[in-house]
Amino acid sequence: MGLSAAAGLNAYIPFLMVALLGRFTDVITLPQSYAWIESTWAIGVAAVLLLTEVVLDKIAIVDSLNDAVATFIRPTVGGLIFAATSAAEKVDSSSWMQDHPWVGVVLGVSISGIVHATKATTRPAVNISTVGLGAPVVSAAEDTTSVGLSLIAVFLPVLVIVALVLLAWVMWWAWRQFRRMRRRRPGRSPSPA
Repeated sequence: MGLSAAAGLNAYIPFLMVALLGRFTDVITLPQSYAWIESTWAIGVAAVLLLTEVVLDKIAIVDSLNDAVATFIRPTVGGLIFAATSAAEKVDSSSWMQDHPWVGVVLGVSISGIVHATKATTRPAVNISTVGLGAPVVSAAEDTTSVGLSLIAVFLPVLVIVALVLLAWVMWWAWRQFRRMRRRRPGRSPSPA
């Protein structure tokens, strides 16, 4: 779940983490059907896409266009990573999950999609309220959170729920702060809440 949530913020960070750990360590062992993730070409393409995402996501307005394109990418990667990791494979050891493998993919897509939707809808508000100056700050925070969630998911998976609750609280708090700021704007009558 942590890797899927991280993919909702930046699809390529958890993908690369899983790919590199799968290829160069014994921390993650990918099932044979997902071994292509740790191939040289997959790592190379993901690295180029990560660099592109890191740059584009720091530029106001361009970040919203990037989020629109990523609407299809982030949930897909979230589902893929959820299905591919050995942690998901261990969770799926129940006979019911083995008979219904699509449930893990749907869960990963859903988690990643919710995080992505929240990100994509709040970023324009950040850009407007900060006249674009907040884009690089918020983007850096999202990338850092994606790295942190990915590391927690791989090395301290028991803390994933705590991290996801904290992430949800921060997103809720930021949204409330934005709404308060909009209500206080001069010349604007407060809307009933």
